Amino acid sequence: MKIIEVKILRGPNYWSVRRPKLIQMKIDLEEMEDFPTNKLDGFKEKLEQLLPTLYEHRCSEGVPGGFLSRVAEGTWMGHVIEHVALELQTLAGMDMGFGRTRTTGKHGEYFVIFDYMEEEAGVFAAKSAFRLVQSLIDGSPYSLDEEVQKMREIREDTRLGPSTGSIVEEAVRRGIPYIRLNKQSLVQLGYGIHQKRIRATIASTTSTIAVDIAGDKEETKNLLSAAEVPVPKGIILYGDEMVQRAIDEVGYPFVIKPIDGNHGKGATTNITTYEQAERALEAARKYGRTVICEKYITGFDFRVLVVNFKFICAALRTPASVRGDGIHSIQWLIEETNKDPRRGYGHEKVLTQIKIDGFTEKILDEKGYNLNTIPAKDELVLVKPTANLSTGGTSTDVTDEVHPINIFLAQRIAKIIGLDICGIDIMASDLKTPLTENGGAVLEVNAAPGFRMHVEPSEGIARNAAEPVVEMLYPKGVDGRIPIVAITGTNGKTTTSRLTAHICKVAGYKVGFTTSDGVYIQNQMMMKGDCTGPKSAEFVLKDPTVDFAVLECARGGILKNGLAFTNCNIAIVTNVTADHIGLGGIETLEQMAKVKQVLPETVFPGGFAILNADDDLVYAMKNDLNCNVALFSMDENNKRIKQHCSKGGIAAVYENEYVTIMKGNWKIRVEKVSEIPITFGGKATHNIMNTLPSILACYLFRNIKVEDIRQALHTFIPSVSQTPGRLNLFQF
Repeated sequence: MKIIEVKILRGPNYWSVRRPKLIQMKIDLEEMEDFPTNKLDGFKEKLEQLLPTLYEHRCSEGVPGGFLSRVAEGTWMGHVIEHVALELQTLAGMDMGFGRTRTTGKHGEYFVIFDYMEEEAGVFAAKSAFRLVQSLIDGSPYSLDEEVQKMREIREDTRLGPSTGSIVEEAVRRGIPYIRLNKQSLVQLGYGIHQKRIRATIASTTSTIAVDIAGDKEETKNLLSAAEVPVPKGIILYGDEMVQRAIDEVGYPFVIKPIDGNHGKGATTNITTYEQAERALEAARKYGRTVICEKYITGFDFRVLVVNFKFICAALRTPASVRGDGIHSIQWLIEETNKDPRRGYGHEKVLTQIKIDGFTEKILDEKGYNLNTIPAKDELVLVKPTANLSTGGTSTDVTDEVHPINIFLAQRIAKIIGLDICGIDIMASDLKTPLTENGGAVLEVNAAPGFRMHVEPSEGIARNAAEPVVEMLYPKGVDGRIPIVAITGTNGKTTTSRLTAHICKVAGYKVGFTTSDGVYIQNQMMMKGDCTGPKSAEFVLKDPTVDFAVLECARGGILKNGLAFTNCNIAIVTNVTADHIGLGGIETLEQMAKVKQVLPETVFPGGFAILNADDDLVYAMKNDLNCNVALFSMDENNKRIKQHCSKGGIAAVYENEYVTIMKGNWKIRVEKVSEIPITFGGKATHNIMNTLPSILACYLFRNIKVEDIRQALHTFIPSVSQTPGRLNLFQF
């Protein structure tokens, strides 16, 4: 067997409109085409032994064990690879369940399709599944644990973090689209002129001055102290000789940490000796040249979240720890704690596994312990210096316990620093009483605070910390979208796209559009070449000056990567002909029609699919759509048009030398074709046909008037500037 190619589909595609994230792997079974699973001795048993969880796969049987029944009866290796790829992802913490295996039409060649959570992990799953199946056939070794762990690592390296991910998920729930702008956590919410950006939990609305202040712990403390907010006493340490000054002025116990550190890096708490202070200073300077020393406040570690200067939630954070049983070592207790099913690798579960590292050994050493120490029964042993969840800490929601005065204090702190998304670290005995009464203090103010402790607390009520962020960026009723007209078909796409964009421009929109000759932003060519794929469409949707998108979507882009958008307002299908048959696995007109049908299937329920009533395959698409349908035809007496309009439908037709919009039994004559330059006095009938869906698409937007459409038709001149590469007349 061999892998021919692996493609990543990122949007609505040939295989599924509702499952946009798919891996498409083309394989050649070669000689294995003659050996289904029931002809290979012991194959089912070896597969089941290696992956017993495949029993849960129902397959077409619809019951647990259904897939294994298919293996026993005899199925081909492409089908097996599909299920193995899904199961490998599930074992790596990415529960996936959709798959298809279909022949390409060539002997032994198959498309293996399955969904993924993270692109690179999906590609790895495809190749790993192939290796696993090949190893079972050959009897060669395959390390399942190593492959699954590698997939986990890929997932953690490439996925959005839990905080950014929660905001994106909330935006998607609200119908707000998003585009990931880099491999880290920079994400665009919304399209075009309505876009907002987030990076982790910093938004495009967040003040850079506030972020700078929050990043400087000394500056933060000075501002809060001046505003009578309780903060711990502290000083800046510039050199080794300052350790004694810290002891003299701050007094034991104290904390040493980088002045601009984060996530607890380089921080040492509860320092009680000169030697500890020296080691802490050295550790802190690994993460920042300037170091701050503060009085160590005893109590519990709380995080309070304020969004848009309103209190949202609070959590009690506990550092990673183990509780002794008087029998086992700390090493054993950590390993046993990590067996908790709630703990996983990275951010895959509610809790993170505790990793033994230098910080663990250091904190144990300071206590006179090591990993082989056997703590007393019920003794709580901390194994990390800070309460970060990413190092194995736990969180308990205490939102309902926070005293109103502390709520007021938190909101005031956010205003003092100027952070619209603000995490406040408080050390206190509790938050049930005012800090001024229980001796608590504000330790830090954080820009880009983590949401995981609130969204997935170890104990208590989960709080949707992302919702107030999305509501701040997009108040209810606002979805951040711009109108999208998507155009496909075999012929006429480019002229229809250009004319539609021109009409919208005349109507006052700032239009971005894609065509087979380039990408245009407000009539300025930004990219040259065949730009009918998803990357070009995404280029338009990312442009902050665009408030209307007209996107030509060709067969190639849909098959290669899928669409760049999940929904559009209007989709136009011009026709389906035999051009391009035999490319990309498309061998018949019916298959080509299925490719083109992807566009109208993405139309919002309240939008319109504009279909060619003169083309049988295009007209038939209406039966599978969940949106309004409008038709166009070169014949006003077309039975389909008459039937459609008799039911109150809307259409565009060519009648009595006019391009006309039909609304039920009413006619709106837009313009005589002899007055439309691109029809060359009515002689270029193909451009009359291209005009019909354009005027209909624009008419369906209420704020584009017939007068605007008529003026645009007059000013759309066949020329090298407006219709390059299409029918033009040159006179010499």
